[in-house]
Amino acid sequence: MVVLSDLVPSLDAELQRLGYKDSTMVWYRGCWRRLQRYFAGRGVVEFSLDVAMSWVDETCGFFVKERAGSLKENDVYLFRVASMLDSYAVHGAVLRRYTRSVDRLTADEARVLARFTASLRAAGQAPSIVRTYTTLAGEFVAFVGTRGGLPRLDARVLDAFVATLAGYQYKTVEQKMCAVRSFLRFASAGGLVEPAILDVVPSVRSSRQARVPAVWAPGEVARILAAIDRGNPCGKRDYAMILLIAALGLRSIDVKRLRFADIDWRANRLTVVQAKTGQRVELPLLKDAGWAVIDYIRHGRPACDAPEVFIRHTAPIGSFSDQDHLHQILVKYARIAHVPVSEQRRHGMHSLRHTLATTLRQGGFKWS
Repeated sequence: MVVLSDLVPSLDAELQRLGYKDSTMVWYRGCWRRLQRYFAGRGVVEFSLDVAMSWVDETCGFFVKERAGSLKENDVYLFRVASMLDSYAVHGAVLRRYTRSVDRLTADEARVLARFTASLRAAGQAPSIVRTYTTLAGEFVAFVGTRGGLPRLDARVLDAFVATLAGYQYKTVEQKMCAVRSFLRFASAGGLVEPAILDVVPSVRSSRQARVPAVWAPGEVARILAAIDRGNPCGKRDYAMILLIAALGLRSIDVKRLRFADIDWRANRLTVVQAKTGQRVELPLLKDAGWAVIDYIRHGRPACDAPEVFIRHTAPIGSFSDQDHLHQILVKYARIAHVPVSEQRRHGMHSLRHTLATTLRQGGFKWS
């Protein structure tokens, strides 16, 4: 096992490497100090997830709330503190998602959710919608299961679920309620809930105008790319991934899933089945992007049997998960390049696609 006093500074350095904000690091460090005092008070030197979860439980009453389905956002954040330490101790890696909701489904609830998933696929929904709606519907079913299950679902239970969404961003709440509404239509048609419940599902309306997608200036994208250290393996990977998104407009999930078999080197073309739409598209493999990918494959990619071109470089080495949004990669290099990044400006990988679209529309596309 790992000594907690060694684990904490090591994880601290990793989160800084990943580009976590200073304000976030202050919060994590405060939690770690409290957790270390808790361990010391019990004479425990080595990190133990059981002891860490005891601290979480004593701090917020985690297990009682979990059984009642009433966990709040702050409770889950404390759970994340303990789980992140555990995953870093075991794998030397920081995961992007820490959740327990799926594990709370009973066998009957899991079967209902599987039928819902099948109905989405039969209706021709995009793979990304099927995946997202299944996950969110699972959260809802798990919550309802703590209050008598679907047969006893009524407006009060629905209101209680909506109350757990307090504090989430508008778009997140909108997505969750769309998934719930879709699931309830399915459940109503199958006689699992009363049809009248659909009439009391609240609509989510934005209190402000939707923001125009943020666009990086072409010079800013060039500065970000120039800031990447292409002399190390991670830099070679990150450069190639960002360039594919910025130059070809690929979604980050499609770049993560890009396989060797998808590249036709003779024709200089990529063939990608888009995760969001399920449609197959062919794109030219532009010269700069192509050489960047070749440089990574030849001189940067760790030995790994994964069929994907781009892989994680921290243990366990292997394919990226769908939950790895790559947001922090772009933020890290933007900060190195002194390109302004703030909460008021969208700065995820998706923003590079908007930049390409705007550049093309203005006739300023110059990638080779």
